Amino acid sequence: MRFVVTGAAGFIGSHLLHALLEQGHDALGWDAFTDYYDPARKEENARGLPVARVDLVEDPLELEGYDGVFHLAGQPGVLSFGDVFPLYVRQNVLASRRLFEAAAAAGVRTVFASSSSIYGDAEMYPTPEDAIPRPLSPYGITKLACEHLAYAYGREFALDAVVLRYFTIFGPRQRPDMALSKMIDCLVDGRPFELYGDGTQSRSFTYVDDAVAATIAAMERAPSGGVYNVGGGDEVTVLEAVEGLAAIAGRRLELVRLPKREGDAMRTAADTSRVRAELGWEPATRFEQGLEAQWRWAADRVAAA
Repeated sequence: MRFVVTGAAGFIGSHLLHALLEQGHDALGWDAFTDYYDPARKEENARGLPVARVDLVEDPLELEGYDGVFHLAGQPGVLSFGDVFPLYVRQNVLASRRLFEAAAAAGVRTVFASSSSIYGDAEMYPTPEDAIPRPLSPYGITKLACEHLAYAYGREFALDAVVLRYFTIFGPRQRPDMALSKMIDCLVDGRPFELYGDGTQSRSFTYVDDAVAATIAAMERAPSGGVYNVGGGDEVTVLEAVEGLAAIAGRRLELVRLPKREGDAMRTAADTSRVRAELGWEPATRFEQGLEAQWRWAADRVAAA
């Protein structure tokens, strides 16, 4: 089948594009190579993959002849208050609106990568898909707006769309601004890690290969309009992650404690009953296995530099 992956030079997008090609699909990546983090990291992610430079807000979006589009592009990060908010609106809301419009016009099925950030401090844990969304950050607000856009284009223009709410994806090539990547970089460089809050914040960590499998399953089997949590089986606190990494690396991570950051939820815990029942997907990788894989990748990358 023929697919487009937006955000294909990013962390999850590059893994997804590689998996589609490995399965024998005709898949093409689109990416704007923005500077949210070093574009050289994105060039590295995309090496050997068919990735074209495309700005979803400005460039023509030609989807005729494709069977599906995986929409993973967007401006990430909960630190989205203040003057950067217009950029989040552009890269998330405006970009998604143009993509959904193009997909609807071409009759192309769309899987949209949303985020657990739309829940904020959720009303219940584990959190099901029908929980009231209460995002704590402008980033989460823009992702929720994109979900509403997908629904609106489905209702009014027959867009065949599925929404996935990712819960803290980790593994090799994880974005350098994410906590596990920062921990690993600090260990490698011998620097202290800045711990925001008391470290009891917890996340449903989801290994990237499991997230990719769920994303492909959604394209293949999800009903139009479906909304699914994609979360790992392990809920882990930041301090537990620090201890796990120390055990793998054989040395401890020095911590510098700082106040909690705005927009950062205390807990995420995915209720994955729906995705298990309807798509037959289950996370296959324990947190310790995934953390070791991410550490080995980072160590090999440093050794090869």
